[in-house]
Amino acid sequence: MSQSAAAPAGTAASPPLSLYVHFPWCVRKCPYCDFNSHEFSNDLPEEAYVTALIRDLDYIRPAAGRREIVSIFMGGGTPSLFSAAAVTRLLAAVRERLSLTKDIEITLEANPGTVEAGRFAGYRAAGINRLSLGVQSLDNNRLAGLGRIHDADEARAAVRAARSAGFDNINIDLMYGLPGQDPAGARRDVEEALALAPAHLSWYQLTVEPNTVFYSRTPPLPDEEAVLTMQEQGQRLLWQGGFQRYEVSAWSRPGREAAHNLNYWEFGDYLGLGAGAHSKLTDAGGFSVERSARHKIPVRYLETAGSAEAVTGRRVLDEDDLVLEFMMNALRLQRGFDAGLFRARTGLSLERVRDKLERAVELDLLAMEGGVIRPTARGTQFLNNLLQLF
Repeated sequence: MSQSAAAPAGTAASPPLSLYVHFPWCVRKCPYCDFNSHEFSNDLPEEAYVTALIRDLDYIRPAAGRREIVSIFMGGGTPSLFSAAAVTRLLAAVRERLSLTKDIEITLEANPGTVEAGRFAGYRAAGINRLSLGVQSLDNNRLAGLGRIHDADEARAAVRAARSAGFDNINIDLMYGLPGQDPAGARRDVEEALALAPAHLSWYQLTVEPNTVFYSRTPPLPDEEAVLTMQEQGQRLLWQGGFQRYEVSAWSRPGREAAHNLNYWEFGDYLGLGAGAHSKLTDAGGFSVERSARHKIPVRYLETAGSAEAVTGRRVLDEDDLVLEFMMNALRLQRGFDAGLFRARTGLSLERVRDKLERAVELDLLAMEGGVIRPTARGTQFLNNLLQLF
């Protein structure tokens, strides 16, 4: 299914559709980061990049058909390097070209070291209604070890500034298992994050990924026993603090789950704009699912955005891909998924994986009750083992 031709319009079988916008620049590349992010050495090409995004939006718009956009996520990199005026211009272009749901969630990622109170107010006026703050830790030594450009006081100030600007839906990104961290330090991080009263916490273990500085020069990390202690004590604190774990690394207050991420985990569709952004689109008529990506290198994206040249790696998923990718997403959800969702999102009968599901139940990795398939506590803890069955 080409993104330059109209997709089947809004059929009952079409999954929800989201929009992701990638901003690829950072002040400094963190040593653990494997995202498509690039340090900028001169002036940020703000106006040129927003113009390129709008050209790309014009190109990709027919693929949406008459489907409404249920969520928008501006990620990076560091989107908060861009001015409120740039975000306002982009969102105005989106509203002119796409149909948005009335209660749409619009998230912008921000790093505490790149924002000001006035900029938050401008983002709120532009229509951003959810902020995701890359705090990562509230210990200055740990932040320095992660290569972050902010300190703990700036992180706290960013949360206060966001709330003063009118944001009541704030996510804090927080990691554990950091270089030099012990369980007491990880516990303090969670306690201090809870004291900031966010609506949502993305709380996850630092992992060392290929093609990062940490991969080539891995710092001393806590051992497995210490990390397990961090997990157990952190979970208790979050539950006691009124948070619910609805995904492996996502915790929220009731009703404040991230709509955009839920659409990913339920194997929904999304349009991707920006350097390195990915799209997933379902042709509900002949039932096929296609993935594609934009050029990762910003200068190449700026040159080609708005044309087929900007699109790379287009592929239609085969049945094995559909099974694995559906399970990789849906089994992250603590509530699991309704059996009917598997057919709705993949076009396949659940019988195709019945033996694997039953094997997972035997291993106490899955539970199947009342038409709902969900990971057990053991399945969540050993998610990779569960996914290997598929």
